[in-house]
Amino acid sequence: MRERYEAWLRTLTSQQAREGWLGQVATTFLKVSANYLDGLFHCYDVPDLPSTNNDLERRFGTLRYHERRASGRRAVSGRLILRGAVRVVTILSMRQPEAAAEQLRLKDREAWQRLREQLDRRAESRRAQRRFRRDPLAYLTKLEQQLLK
Repeated sequence: MRERYEAWLRTLTSQQAREGWLGQVATTFLKVSANYLDGLFHCYDVPDLPSTNNDLERRFGTLRYHERRASGRRAVSGRLILRGAVRVVTILSMRQPEAAAEQLRLKDREAWQRLREQLDRRAESRRAQRRFRRDPLAYLTKLEQQLLK
């Protein structure tokens, strides 16, 4: 697909020299294509990557739907942000149930532990933000006591 597109761009380059509106259109199109060409064909290079934004948005819509349904909330909760890396992979892999079990199987224990540590740091950061919002004076007093130790 990339070769066909690049061949078409070469044909359009010859049209660029023409006078009038066709030359202007060709120049603009070639300029925009040059800016976006690197990321234009990822859907052909990466298996199971949706080819359009609509398909990708539909998958994330499915994720939001299941998250709202599981939590009983109208909007997606902040937990999706905390555990998003794990949940997004799980929801998006549900489209291929036979491959999902293999993809979700623990392969690298150290990588899993690093992911858990990262998720725990995010959770602690959000807890600290919540504590500060609830009672800023108590939070800052406790922080000051920890600093003076």
